[in-house]
Amino acid sequence: MKKYLTLFLFSLMTASVMAQKDITVYDENTGKEETISLPEGMLQEELDSMMRQWCARTYLTYDSASCESTGEDIQCEPEEYVRRLQNLPNVIEMPYNSVVRQFIDQYTGRLRRHVAIMLGASNFYIPIFEDALEAYQLPLELKYLPIIESALNPNATSRAGAGGLWQFMLTTGKRYDLEVTSLIDDRRDPIKSSYAAARMLSGLYEIFGDWTLVIAAYNCGPGNVSKAIKRAGGERDYWKIYPYLPQETRGYVPAFIAANYVMNYYCEHNICPASTRLPMGTDTIVVNRDVYLEQISDLCAISMEELKALNPQYRTTKVPGAAAPCTLRMPIEAINAFIESGDSVYTHRLAELNKRRSVVQVNEKAVAKGTKGAKSVTVRSGDTLGSIAKRNGTTVAKIRKLNGMKNDVIRVGQKLRVR
Repeated sequence: MKKYLTLFLFSLMTASVMAQKDITVYDENTGKEETISLPEGMLQEELDSMMRQWCARTYLTYDSASCESTGEDIQCEPEEYVRRLQNLPNVIEMPYNSVVRQFIDQYTGRLRRHVAIMLGASNFYIPIFEDALEAYQLPLELKYLPIIESALNPNATSRAGAGGLWQFMLTTGKRYDLEVTSLIDDRRDPIKSSYAAARMLSGLYEIFGDWTLVIAAYNCGPGNVSKAIKRAGGERDYWKIYPYLPQETRGYVPAFIAANYVMNYYCEHNICPASTRLPMGTDTIVVNRDVYLEQISDLCAISMEELKALNPQYRTTKVPGAAAPCTLRMPIEAINAFIESGDSVYTHRLAELNKRRSVVQVNEKAVAKGTKGAKSVTVRSGDTLGSIAKRNGTTVAKIRKLNGMKNDVIRVGQKLRVR
């Protein structure tokens, strides 16, 4: 009898993998060892978060019985790694060295179970990435950048505050038309963020004219890459400016090469992809009125969990279509039900869900009561707060409090409340 492990159980199996944030590599130029940071998409918490996604839990399974993997990695001679990397149908240069080998070993060793899940999850996202990259005529191997950025988790948030599959910072995302408000975060929209990333990568290539430098600049910004080039005496070879880059970026390009390697040569390392049951067809609909996900879930036979998973850009359950047209992604059946429901979708449970008041009444009696007996005076020449207080039967402290004063300075003609 085949033993199927659900993704939830599969994630429990990976909990024993120790968290690791950096690795030690040997610098062949200096003959010294150095520590470099792992990209956040290779960290344990990001990988586990990816496996808890609704799409992964719903559509991925790991069939240990049918998989012929022994679960053991197969180490190769350096010449074999060189040959395999050179055989990839890529435009971007992907050389082999000891640093790249360290990252390949991470994926084929410590992270091999996570690779199995990412191979399955890639069926959801890779077509979106390829469409965006193709639209800008960019190398398709860039589709593996989100693996090291977010571990294919659209809800990933970095320690620095970057969000989404492509890990856009707030200011960078807005530069590429990714709206971020209290209700919407387009950085988490797989389609919008992929086209924004393609635009950004295209712009970086216009600056550097070298894809390896572009990848580095995507991680640490073009300014840091330009500074590294300057510090390296004008060298524009990534591996020559490598020592002058920020610590995490030194591992970023090797991790990208390793991600390309493992996503193509996983079989050679006995890694079995998680089985993917592709979801039913989905499409988008544009709404021009405010609507709540609860309203759609109730009337269109779709769970709240699925709605949120398909529309990660909405930060609450409110879709603010009245402010600007908003896109909703749903299964075809749910879209048909939404259209057939007409206005009833928008009115269903509205009073319960919409807690915000558009108009409020002021209690004028309470205001009148609170101001009854109030008295103001005009400051005359020679007045001080003390003399004004004495003349009106009050204290300096009370006058200062009534008028929001931080000191005793007054001027002639100034109006002061004395009670």
